[in-house]
Amino acid sequence: MDPWAWQEIIAVIGLFALMIIVLAVTIREVGKTLRARAALARDRDYRELADRSITAQELTGGRLTEVETRLAAIERILKDVE
Repeated sequence: MDPWAWQEIIAVIGLFALMIIVLAVTIREVGKTLRARAALARDRDYRELADRSITAQELTGGRLTEVETRLAAIERILKDVE
């Protein structure tokens, strides 16, 4: 057997181990990046939903005030008719 054979086998095993480690770390980091992007998109969508909700509440509040004003006017008219 060649005296360098064991060193070559150890080097090949070491390189394969290094490649597997680099690949695993890369996959993990890509996964983290994708999860972070998804979280940012979800937060952005939540903010948009919250803004639309606030706008709808303000619009509903304005309409409610208008209905209360009309109801008060109708009550005054009904009291005058009595």
